[in-house]
Amino acid sequence: MGYPKDLLSNRSIVKHGKFALITPEGLVNNVIPGFENCDISILGSPKLGASFVDYIVTMHKGGRNSQGFGYEGVETFVYCLEGRIKASANDESFELEEGGYLYCPPGEKMYLENLADGESRCFLYKQKYRPLEGYNPYIVSGNANDLENKIYDDMENVHIKDLLPTDDLAFDMNFHILTFDPAASHPFIETHIQEHGAYLLSGEGMYNLDNQWIPVKKGDYIFMGPYCLQACYAVGREKLSYVYSKDCNRDALL
Repeated sequence: MGYPKDLLSNRSIVKHGKFALITPEGLVNNVIPGFENCDISILGSPKLGASFVDYIVTMHKGGRNSQGFGYEGVETFVYCLEGRIKASANDESFELEEGGYLYCPPGEKMYLENLADGESRCFLYKQKYRPLEGYNPYIVSGNANDLENKIYDDMENVHIKDLLPTDDLAFDMNFHILTFDPAASHPFIETHIQEHGAYLLSGEGMYNLDNQWIPVKKGDYIFMGPYCLQACYAVGREKLSYVYSKDCNRDALL
């Protein structure tokens, strides 16, 4: 980095347990055992108030995790942002390019390897799985570019893609991609028990987080805690799109 060329500033906002906007310019690299030749930053985590952990990973040439990511009782998910990645689990291998993803159920380690000549980047997630008697999740892989773009809440200028099955109670979480045409918005300001970790794939917007309107753009990360008021408008000329996690299919714990 070297010496600063201007006054120190950052757009990030952190309200522990409520919400956070974490922007790329403030990220630092973390040493995570098992990741080789990778730059990796921890985004959402229990220290922020999340029940999951999100990472942004840049895999340099030859970058990998040959030790395996995940462990007993923990489910994992990877989404390829750019480049080409080999993701493996249970003797199955999947070649992921932009939009490609892999979900691994609890206890099934995920192995990652950069196949590109240059860098590959991915959004990585882990969470403790909440078992449900009679149901068992399973490996799921695909590419968001091949999925149906469904109209969201009867609004033709907002679309959603479901990356994991929505009708199978074995899954206690899902990943979705929400896309807003310029000037589109949520139908209302949401308030709910579910929490989200979201990575912005494109565009710019104004996001309401706990009734604060905050500018956001491609490359930003947003954590939304339980009952945090939330909604957004897309602004500018490009569609606003983000990939995000959501807990589902389970009752509230006492």
